Amino acid sequence: MNDKQTSLAASHPLDRLSENESSAAVGLVKADSRFGPKMRFGSVNLCAPEKSEVINFTEGSPIDRAVDIVLLDVSDGSTHEVTVSITGGSVRSWERLEGVQPSVILDEFFEAETAVRNDPGFRAAMAKRGITDMELVTVDPWSAGHYGDPLEQNNRVIRGLVWVHDKPGDNQYARPIDGLTVMIDLATSKVLRIDDERVFPVPTESADWSRNFIDNPRPGVKPLEIVQPEGPSFTVAGDRISWQKWDLRVGWTTREGLVINTVTYTDGDDVRPVLYRASLSEMTVPYGDPSVTQARKNAFDVGEYGLGMLANSLKLGCDCLGEIHYLDAHVCDAAGNIIPLPQAICIHEEDVGIGWKHTDFRTEDVEVRRLRRLVVSFICTVGNYEYGIYWHFYQDGRIENEIKLTGILSTGGLDDGESSRYGTSLGPNLYGPNHQHFFCTRIDTQIDGTANSVVEVNTVAAPENENPLGNAFYGEQTVLQTEQQAQRRIDPMTGRFWKVTSAVRKNKMGGATGYKLMAGENILPFATKDSSIRQRAGYMWNHLWVTPYDREQNWPAGKYPNQHAGGAGLPEWTSANRSVENTDIVLWYVMGHNHLPSLEDWPVMPVASIGFTLKPSGFFDQSPAMDLPASSTCHPQK
Repeated sequence: MNDKQTSLAASHPLDRLSENESSAAVGLVKADSRFGPKMRFGSVNLCAPEKSEVINFTEGSPIDRAVDIVLLDVSDGSTHEVTVSITGGSVRSWERLEGVQPSVILDEFFEAETAVRNDPGFRAAMAKRGITDMELVTVDPWSAGHYGDPLEQNNRVIRGLVWVHDKPGDNQYARPIDGLTVMIDLATSKVLRIDDERVFPVPTESADWSRNFIDNPRPGVKPLEIVQPEGPSFTVAGDRISWQKWDLRVGWTTREGLVINTVTYTDGDDVRPVLYRASLSEMTVPYGDPSVTQARKNAFDVGEYGLGMLANSLKLGCDCLGEIHYLDAHVCDAAGNIIPLPQAICIHEEDVGIGWKHTDFRTEDVEVRRLRRLVVSFICTVGNYEYGIYWHFYQDGRIENEIKLTGILSTGGLDDGESSRYGTSLGPNLYGPNHQHFFCTRIDTQIDGTANSVVEVNTVAAPENENPLGNAFYGEQTVLQTEQQAQRRIDPMTGRFWKVTSAVRKNKMGGATGYKLMAGENILPFATKDSSIRQRAGYMWNHLWVTPYDREQNWPAGKYPNQHAGGAGLPEWTSANRSVENTDIVLWYVMGHNHLPSLEDWPVMPVASIGFTLKPSGFFDQSPAMDLPASSTCHPQK
């Protein structure tokens, strides 16, 4: 099943933009006298309504629909932020910005590759390596970062890294042209500079992954079908999903991709809010190799490219399995044309094993309940890598965020007989450089209302005077009162977790209702204090940040990280050290995945997963899973 949103009518302030709404917004901008002939559309997104408007919204109330558009004027390099009213059919505001670079526009990827292939200097550099067929050459456009290069200061630039196919359709990442990088001006689609540092041998060992090159797939895999004869247990009405006491809305932006909105849980007769909004708000991939080709690979995949712009159209039986409901999405190209993304969001439910079980060994009474979860997900391809973003909602009240990493390593070249301590050799003249992936999830909590606090809990041993046998320990709780106090790191040795509590609601024992954030895999960056990436992605040096809600503060590395010198986002905002106690707060949880490649990661990496859990902690008066129905196969009817 899938829905296609095309009409101009919205039933809720947070409804995703329809294709018609985006097209109408583009038309209003193009009709404005301030729209110049050299302007390109960078992004078209729903203008987020005021939170109070959403919280107080009742069905049938009038809705004011507005759209935020970012334009790039390539004639002078200026950026323009435009807000148009779909409801009023007019341009609401138009602001011209200097000194910032919007995200890389999808059209620019292909324009940059064409410019490089056609450049005489580049062709000469390739000829030195014995490569003359430009149709076999691929150029991956990497964001240039900010390293004090004069070209970064005065141009909209991207840095081209080069690979070559041995034959059409094979794995070009098996043949890096290391030691050669190209700086391209995206405004003019011209090569500004070629850095030809060193000629490496081009690897010759193939590493193909397509079914077209694999002759002997594994035998003996029998069909596996997931069927629900009566249909799934969830219902979808527009962007609203209802399932097993959960209710939520799906959102979408070109920057974040999937957004989870207005999450509630029905507890008896009470519909209780849990989250207002949650999404992956930034992802940074710093490489840990000092070689000339690798050292400047520091991509901000959310802020510099946009996950929604790079989303996949999902296919049943491949990306999703079972009784699936799909939601479509769309993006705009540089000219403002609407590009549909069919089946971009996947919704389904899964059996995840035993939810709870107990056997009374005296009476031999056995009770077991199986657990299900609702899964809402999307997958994007950022160059060589794939990222799957999954939100899991469980019948026992848990919420999990899982990110699946797969795809192909961005490789480097080696001289004959050479190896590198900064990566792993994958074959003759080929290696995978060490790197890290950092993900920052923005979690706008609403635990029984907008007045929330964060409590840090560490397990400590009891003092000797009350611990005669030396066995006692307890959870020591500390309320994080200010933004700087709330800049925290994980500590698995103390079982550290952070609990978001309500300032107004109590459970049956008189404690504040709450949810706790439980960390999974994590790490810190290894970049030095003076590194460029430290300045530009300061958010990565803490695992938890807490800020008071501000409608304008959405991006942990700043609104425009592309070519930015740094200091923006969370480090800047939290310098004010505002209070975060008993108020409307936002949690920013940062996860780090450390990737020292192995041979088993080649040629396509098996999925690695990273994530965190939001688990009820005093939110309910008892286990919310006690009313799960018994399976008739385990407990036949008498």
